Amino acid sequence: MDAEELKRGLAREDFARLLAACYYQPGAELGEEGVFASLIAAAPLIDLTLAEQAVVLDQAFAAETKEELLLDYSRLFLGPFEILAKPYGSVWLEGEKIIMGESTMAVAALYQTAGFALADEFREAPDHVAAELEFLYLLIFRENEARRSADMEGLQQILRLKKKFLEHHLGQWIRPFAEAIQHGAQTGFYHRLALLTDAFVQIEKGWA
Repeated sequence: MDAEELKRGLAREDFARLLAACYYQPGAELGEEGVFASLIAAAPLIDLTLAEQAVVLDQAFAAETKEELLLDYSRLFLGPFEILAKPYGSVWLEGEKIIMGESTMAVAALYQTAGFALADEFREAPDHVAAELEFLYLLIFRENEARRSADMEGLQQILRLKKKFLEHHLGQWIRPFAEAIQHGAQTGFYHRLALLTDAFVQIEKGWA
């Protein structure tokens, strides 16, 4: 694994982890903890098409008030009435009203295979977009570790698992989910977040 591959691998890890953070309830900590600065730093190491989008996402976050972001987050992902962009894989893979369906159990089984456990305080379904992005982070991390240690057998196992995950789970439903966000968002931040998330997942899917 040469120096450039290592840099790109670490950037991909960071990108997946930071995108996941953006799908939790928004707060000032997103800006204070350098989430957007880190996305901007990582993006050009992955794909130049991501770089401009990451900059615009940062600008969009700064342009909104906390109240505007919270209101849009609630409208898009929580309800209480119509949820405009339900953040669960099963909804997009199995039908609009299905939560905790067969696809949810299938992705939970993939988590178990990889030794990925959701935190006790995580109260969402296993196929919530944040959980699946965090799982993608773990897979990229494991991929990088295998490459660094020249563990070719382990690398092939991780790549097969990643391919299955992206083809049958996150990579299959992220685009219609992102389109629903774009259609329903009233803030530039969530509109841009949807575009950036879809672009990154499609890049990873192309490499799987």
